[in-house]
Amino acid sequence: MAERAAAGSGAAEATPPAETPSVLGRLQLGLEDLYRVRTDLAVDAFVIDHQQRQQAGLTRAPREQLLLRQSGDDLDLALFVDPATVANLERNDPSHGLHEGNFSDFCLAVEGVSHFVYVALCAAGDRRVSALELELQAEVDKFACCVLLSRRGADLRRRLYSQVQFDANLDDDERARYRTANDQANRYAAALERRFIATDRLTQMLGDLRLFYRLDLPAKLDHIGRASG
Repeated sequence: MAERAAAGSGAAEATPPAETPSVLGRLQLGLEDLYRVRTDLAVDAFVIDHQQRQQAGLTRAPREQLLLRQSGDDLDLALFVDPATVANLERNDPSHGLHEGNFSDFCLAVEGVSHFVYVALCAAGDRRVSALELELQAEVDKFACCVLLSRRGADLRRRLYSQVQFDANLDDDERARYRTANDQANRYAAALERRFIATDRLTQMLGDLRLFYRLDLPAKLDHIGRASG
């Protein structure tokens, strides 16, 4: 992930958007509606396949990956999400319910689209964004999206944040970053459960999530600390 996002975006050899948004496009619309933001970009136009990613010469090939390339004031974006994940979600539409057949792939897709939307917004605002901030927001987005689809509270939180395994290929700094994002998102999700989900105050929860989304990393961590107290 880039430490700096700049105005402007594009993707070399990106696939043009389809007439009907893909499942990734629908996830983007859902996230933007949730947070009341607009990127004015269509994620489908930035999705690349295995071959296009190989041409980038990357040393790692995870199932979800946001590619960034900055040139002057422009930031080129491309998003890879495992085509098998996308195909499964098209067959098992998460809007019809989450279950064992689509839960993991749904979370993977939300993470990728979350990264794309957040970087695009920061780029448009010429705002710095760290890898930790991106990962933390993505972890929160997964919880929020799953709650809105299924309203599973503590069981969902345990599955997202306790029953997690980190890639063995991560270096120490990356592992620490992912663990921090996971732990902080878990704390925030627990606070959301206690303050809003348990009392069936979802409208107020959405307000808190929208406030959190607009904070920078130090303010996000402070918000979590105060909400968890």
